[in-house]
Amino acid sequence: MRETGERKEKGFKSWHSNLISVVEIKNEKLIILSSLFVVFLGFVTSLLNGRSDHLYRTLVAMVGLSIPLTLSGKLSNPPEKLGPFLSPVYNEKTMAVLSLFIAVHVSLVNVPFTHYDLFHGEWRNADMISHFLGGLSVWLIITEILSGLGSIGIQLTKRQVVLYSFVVFYALSLGWEIAEKLSESWIGFITESLGNKLRDLLMDTLGALFGLWMVTKKGYPFSPPQE
Repeated sequence: MRETGERKEKGFKSWHSNLISVVEIKNEKLIILSSLFVVFLGFVTSLLNGRSDHLYRTLVAMVGLSIPLTLSGKLSNPPEKLGPFLSPVYNEKTMAVLSLFIAVHVSLVNVPFTHYDLFHGEWRNADMISHFLGGLSVWLIITEILSGLGSIGIQLTKRQVVLYSFVVFYALSLGWEIAEKLSESWIGFITESLGNKLRDLLMDTLGALFGLWMVTKKGYPFSPPQE
């Protein structure tokens, strides 16, 4: 009788664990789908407002958000050497974080069904939100790629992964700010002061540090390599 009870208890725990796993996957896919819908609302808004720049932005965003939803079905076994570089796309948790960033950023540039451009007009500080979420998303993607390099023979310790992730992260962040500065002469609405650039880098960094906390303390959206 005791053995039967223990088997039933183990069976229930296994079923409960599997159920939680399924719910988590569904929740993350729901976040991606919801973000895609929000971007679609932005696409409709761009048509109503006649904003060609936002039309292009939302189209690119919708295509990008569709990739993680379709790639796993179309290419369930990617080439081994490309595995680490594609791992963030196959990780629904990472893509859920990225999709939130995209949906928020698109909505700040043009609030759905309004003429409000919080990013470049009504509230210029809105870019702080985008830089935080963007910093979080970019750092997570970089770190997940570095963490997976062991599968192709490049073994990195946890400390090395963190160090190299921030080196690549700041190279990309600084490169982006420099590119924006060089573009000011022909894209007037992105003209920013040095103080604004430094603030952008600060928000990028805060987003990356939050990502570091998520990965090392919560194991989400992936766990770093063990020492």
